[in-house]
Amino acid sequence: MTELHESAGTGPGDAHFAVFTDRADAAAVARSFSRPGTRTLPHPSGRPWLVGEWHDRDVVAARAGHAALAVIGCCPVDAVELQRRAGRLRDLADVDALARSLPGSFHLIAALDGRLRVQGTASGLRLVFHAPVDGVQVAASRADLLAGAIGAEPDREQLAVRLLWPVPHPLAETPLWRGVTAVSPQDALIIAADGRTVHRSRWWTPPEPVRPLADGAPVVREALAAAVDARTRQGGVVSCDLSGGLDSTSVCFLAARSPARVVASTWPGRDPADTDLHWARQAVRSLPQVEHVVWDADASPLVYEDLLGIDDLLDEPTIGVMDRSRVLHHLPAMAERGSRLHLTGIGGDHVAWCSEAYYHRLLRTRPLFALRTLRGFRALWQWPLGTTARALADSRPYGRWLADAGHRLRDPLPATVRTSLGWGMPPRLFDWVTPDAERMAGRALREAAEHAVPLHPDRGLHADLDQIRSCTRIIRQWDRMAARAGVPMASPFLDDRVIEACLAVRPSERVTPWQYKPLLTAAMQGIVPDACLRRTNKAAASMDAFNGLREHRADLLTLWEDSRLEQLGLVDGKALRRLARRPATPELREAILYSTIAAEVWLRGLGRAPQATEATQAGENTQATARTGP
Repeated sequence: MTELHESAGTGPGDAHFAVFTDRADAAAVARSFSRPGTRTLPHPSGRPWLVGEWHDRDVVAARAGHAALAVIGCCPVDAVELQRRAGRLRDLADVDALARSLPGSFHLIAALDGRLRVQGTASGLRLVFHAPVDGVQVAASRADLLAGAIGAEPDREQLAVRLLWPVPHPLAETPLWRGVTAVSPQDALIIAADGRTVHRSRWWTPPEPVRPLADGAPVVREALAAAVDARTRQGGVVSCDLSGGLDSTSVCFLAARSPARVVASTWPGRDPADTDLHWARQAVRSLPQVEHVVWDADASPLVYEDLLGIDDLLDEPTIGVMDRSRVLHHLPAMAERGSRLHLTGIGGDHVAWCSEAYYHRLLRTRPLFALRTLRGFRALWQWPLGTTARALADSRPYGRWLADAGHRLRDPLPATVRTSLGWGMPPRLFDWVTPDAERMAGRALREAAEHAVPLHPDRGLHADLDQIRSCTRIIRQWDRMAARAGVPMASPFLDDRVIEACLAVRPSERVTPWQYKPLLTAAMQGIVPDACLRRTNKAAASMDAFNGLREHRADLLTLWEDSRLEQLGLVDGKALRRLARRPATPELREAILYSTIAAEVWLRGLGRAPQATEATQAGENTQATARTGP
């Protein structure tokens, strides 16, 4: 059923698209989204259904009668199976079961009797947005596609919100452009046959964490193996990060069992105390068929490198720009070795481990067990007794917690134990953020608090889900950067099926002061050698971050000399320039630059990104189409 218009210049892993109903007015709007390199997947009428850029590897589509399905991303389903599933659709709600059964990471689009359903992943790695374009509701995988179509400019208040550290739920979901609406990861967007009416349907809820570790570990092993297999089953050459940590080592051993030839890649740390290379070599001894590439530690880009040269087209600010050079630096060399995909262990910290905040509830349901374990955490993390007791006694509901944070944005960062056992880290603004930006961010926080509900009533599961989504918002942009660099990245731990398998395990067995990542250790028994499973720590990059701040202070100074944020009245440029000249100042030990740098780099990138003018032209073309008609 696939009809392609224009040649496809987009490489694997970089699909982006818009979705349209089968109507003449929608077809007129769809024409404004077309440009050289665009591909179109049509409705039976010939009108556009999907318009965007993608590689053949990234799309599977099928039609049966009045139903059609499309999977965009990584999923092992083939067209025959998808057609069988389409033939069984009687209602769009039937797509729920399909979405919850397929491995991989993908967008799922369904059309049935003129209606549309569009959804991403529960992890938040693949998002969905929508906006009315000339009265027609259009869904898209990227917010900037819609912003260009409606001629929207970045919203100053939302930029002020993005200066918060961190940006709490649900504010992080709000797009940077007025008129563009985000769909929560757990929801699917439904567009009625009239092309104008939309509503949302909940398709995903997290599993209750009640499964014993002994029962859950085999399920995690199966889910992670399926996630890796979805990327490696086609063979060829794939590369893997191999830091020697449990996460990357697990992915590497699973990939080595596949038809693909594996190239393992290790960046040793600059810190003499870093033991990554030792553990990576330990793993490779049991992987004789794997090529192991060890890079020169001193050649590794530092944090903050090349901030002035970033021109990636991003649809929101991301703190991932700080590590962009480090993440992408070795990909060209992997491409030279034939790699078609680079696998990472990112996400393992977020799903195989979990938040200590579960013990807020466990203290009330299993007090003796919780008290004994909390004593272990206090010893491990050096939590003061009094602060620990106050954190455990804090029973504010999420909305109240969020509202209180809106009045304390200039307070010092809270003690670690309060964030570990609470709803999360309350947001803060730092001295260089202007009072005007503070007023806007505080107002947005307090307004959100009036109706905010946590991602789960249990603050531990809320914290887990929030951390997963915070991670995927960064990885989502890194994936686009990597695809543009020529080797797409994939993080199997962040697949929905893997997340579900991990979250289903009892938190009392998943996070403990007595053992490091017990769930992943149990899941990988028999796959990863015992010698590798004995690692009980991970390397920190604090030296690279400190050195990067010092060595790239000239770039940071340049960044603030013509600051877009300063022009908008959101930051004090003089204060930022002073900090850039004094990177070792004690002031930066208690203040965090990441969110401010992310917003500044994003604003600069809007003006010079290769496709920025095309987005603007798309908005102009939409208005012209509206005047002339189809």
